[in-house]
Amino acid sequence: MSMRRMVRNGVAALALLPVLSVAALAGDPVLFPSTLAGHAAVPAMTLIQPPPDAGPLFATSGKFAGPDRKRVDTLGAIPTLSYVSDAKAPRGSGVGLPLAGQAVQGFSAILPLGGGEFLTLTDNGFGSKASSPDVLLMVHKVKADWATGKAAWVSTLFLHDPDKKIPFAIVNENSEKRYLTGSDIDPESMVLVGDRLFIGDEFGPYLLEVDKTGKVVAFHETVLNGKPLRSPDHYRMSLPNLPAVAPFEVRRSRGFEALTASPDGKTLYVALENALWNAETKGLETGPDGKAFVRILEFDVTKGAYTGKSWKYALEDKDYALADMSMVDDGTAVVIERDDSSEGDIDQACKGEVKADCFNIPAKFKRVYKIDIKGADADGYVRKVGYVDLLAIRDPDRKARIGGSGDRFSMPHLGAEGLTVVDADHIAVVNDNNLPYSSGRTIGKADDNEIALLKVTELLRAK
Repeated sequence: MSMRRMVRNGVAALALLPVLSVAALAGDPVLFPSTLAGHAAVPAMTLIQPPPDAGPLFATSGKFAGPDRKRVDTLGAIPTLSYVSDAKAPRGSGVGLPLAGQAVQGFSAILPLGGGEFLTLTDNGFGSKASSPDVLLMVHKVKADWATGKAAWVSTLFLHDPDKKIPFAIVNENSEKRYLTGSDIDPESMVLVGDRLFIGDEFGPYLLEVDKTGKVVAFHETVLNGKPLRSPDHYRMSLPNLPAVAPFEVRRSRGFEALTASPDGKTLYVALENALWNAETKGLETGPDGKAFVRILEFDVTKGAYTGKSWKYALEDKDYALADMSMVDDGTAVVIERDDSSEGDIDQACKGEVKADCFNIPAKFKRVYKIDIKGADADGYVRKVGYVDLLAIRDPDRKARIGGSGDRFSMPHLGAEGLTVVDADHIAVVNDNNLPYSSGRTIGKADDNEIALLKVTELLRAK
């Protein structure tokens, strides 16, 4: 029986976890158990006001997110659907655009601060450069109360570039503070080194260095094997006048999605979301086994430059995504690998005919793997040591605040997006709620940003 089939069997699969964790086939990653230790959520419609000096454009957000990109100023006038909605039975989230203020939404990265506090990173806004010029880029502090299941917004850093470190024109050129927007940068990953935040961008892809006030202090282009690595949204990319394939290696929305640092803070590991495009073969980069692989690049913090060293992470499917990464020690890390096209619990899957009151493509593959970087093979492939299944989490103490079913808990969202090691026994996983385009927890309702604290002792100690 396949692992995916076992997930479909829900609680039955859960009961087999201890057996499978010690009975995996030789050479295969081991399935380890995970237990919900805490669960809290920032409500989807948590809105904050922009800085007073940001200007009137940012008093509302989502004005350009309609299908034709025309400006709409009437609040809630643009209807929205889930990214996974079926055209035959459209499934909405109950939220229309634009919104009054800036949304504390779309958590794409998370870092622990202690005492239940976390830093979270909001992504570019509404999914593209064209739809997000009125969205400010933000890093939030939130505090989880595991007893009540609530995660409260505490404060926000607004990213800005007054010293013009970013080399291309931004939306707020004609301003002193030069706040960054979702049309400039798509922040998807984050790590704290000393008093500096490093933020991985998906558009370029680029690496930003930010101080404790949110000010950009350095901007790093991406280099692989001595050559620039660019996507169609890179500022130096010019599309041809005639229909043709443009010379880029990173597909749109497949830039830096994962970022972590060595325990000593001297080295960053920066990973793309999906495989690079190979112009010669006109397909994705694949290994000898035919599997697509993701590049993990090494960055020297002291030198402020890529070292030229990189590794390969084999995806279980070419369409899957590497969503985030966090170091366990100086040689191993945990990563999120997930499909990029499913949401919703299998218990509410459509039976036969697709309808708006069921999940047409229920969650299929959402995992956290432990990988061995130092033990990479001669071809640079990291080893997958083991994994936990985010669709089959134990919850014997009924910690789930929403979405639990008996002693079973799952994270069936479209994007299990942010991951961090909290201590020797626990990791925290957060979903990107893609407000208002994800409705994977409750049908017809926009997803909250959930923080799940998972006890995964066996996974973290696995060799």
